Amino acid sequence: MLKKVYFILLTVILIASCVETPGEGTSMLTDNFDRKEMLEFWAEEIILPAFSNYQDYLTSLSDQATVFYSDPSLNSLESFRSSWLEAYLAWQEVSMFEIGKAEEIGLRNFTNIYPADPELIFDNINSGNNFNLDLPSNFPAQGFPALDYLLFGSADTDLNIIDVINTPETMEYVVTLIDRLNTLTSEVQSDWELSFKDEFINNSGSSGTASTDKMVNDFLFYYEKFLRAAKVGMPAGVFSGNIETNLVEGKYSGVYSKQLLQRGFSSVQDFFNGVSFDGQATGNSLSQYLTDIHISNNTDFDFSESINVQWDVATESISDLQDNFQNQIIEDNNKMLTVYDELNKAVRILKVDMMQALNIQVDFVDADGD
Repeated sequence: MLKKVYFILLTVILIASCVETPGEGTSMLTDNFDRKEMLEFWAEEIILPAFSNYQDYLTSLSDQATVFYSDPSLNSLESFRSSWLEAYLAWQEVSMFEIGKAEEIGLRNFTNIYPADPELIFDNINSGNNFNLDLPSNFPAQGFPALDYLLFGSADTDLNIIDVINTPETMEYVVTLIDRLNTLTSEVQSDWELSFKDEFINNSGSSGTASTDKMVNDFLFYYEKFLRAAKVGMPAGVFSGNIETNLVEGKYSGVYSKQLLQRGFSSVQDFFNGVSFDGQATGNSLSQYLTDIHISNNTDFDFSESINVQWDVATESISDLQDNFQNQIIEDNNKMLTVYDELNKAVRILKVDMMQALNIQVDFVDADGD
């Protein structure tokens, strides 16, 4: 419901405009690929296990908050931060699956809109519980970025951070944020398990409302807007012309921006190539689908190979970055721009060549010059 809408919150929401439609709109290629088998593999071997893993880490984060509240020490703060990071990394593995209940409730908006707004966070804390986290205006006062600020940036030293957090009002807010992540994720996971999985698998046609068409668009939308643009392009100044270090993911913890990008990118690659969440199996995938069409129609190019080759180059360029993207941007932004360029080179293959080969129409809008 909220997924395709860009909210102008501070300077970190993506800009929307014109629709780009691949090719002439209708593929004339022979397509005998079993979409239903691919949907089943996605649901059972990738999406549901990823959400289950994420929920487990959220539960651990909640438990660690309780430990910290009962024993506010440097050791318990460090454990709390570690649990936050583990859950945040697990989030990267489900963020692209904004479909079904996740789309309906706008899961991504309530989980990872950054940067956080410290003033708004403390306004909420000091309001006597007179705040509404369902409101779009409160997106930057919740989720992992808000916890990033409270656990790492709310004071100048760790001891002072403990003093800030260890008040009844602030701890209540911290617990509220974590409980909300748990509740929203549980709602999504339960919907998949109770009904949406079967709906998703059985809706195996080739229309704009079919599961494959919707999931491929969600996958592409995540890659283009939330991975390529938000994690790299926006802080590097690709769209504004000026570097924006305040827009990096994991701003206050500082040293995790690269890890968050790498986990998100590897999840994109695994989904495309049909690697199960546990890494132990492969199944029908977009990669296999494109190769099947290439072989069936004796086309000149296997777009699957082209995409993976380009992603290998992008992976190498990411490995050259510092862990702290704020430092990287200040000291050598050209490396960030290189990463953006390499990620961007895959966009045309994905958005034009892949979508035309699969006869899927792009259903979102953009104007960032890809």
